[in-house]
Amino acid sequence: MTERIMSHPILGDLPHKEKVSFTFDDQLYEAYKGESLAAALLAQGIRTLRVHEETGHPRGIYCNIGHCFECRVNINGLDGERACITPVTEGMVVKSGKALPTTVRDWRKHHGK
Repeated sequence: MTERIMSHPILGDLPHKEKVSFTFDDQLYEAYKGESLAAALLAQGIRTLRVHEETGHPRGIYCNIGHCFECRVNINGLDGERACITPVTEGMVVKSGKALPTTVRDWRKHHGK
């Protein structure tokens, strides 16, 4: 499933680029080499990149310029990487962010803060 704009009435056709493979939550996907991970995931119809650490509410791309940190994912074992500013590379392994097992709110409640 691709939702890329391959031909634009003003910008023209998308130039041919090399394709690379990557995984997101153990599912194999293709992307164009050098495009942002966020763009590659959006083109596959993936909107939720992580869930809020405390509430579990879905989070995805918000600013798409690296300022808001809503698109944080685990890339090749590194937590907190921003999908919007990370270029896709061949064999990249991406995991979505999950809710923490114990919330900060619960910790504060139990520690009187």
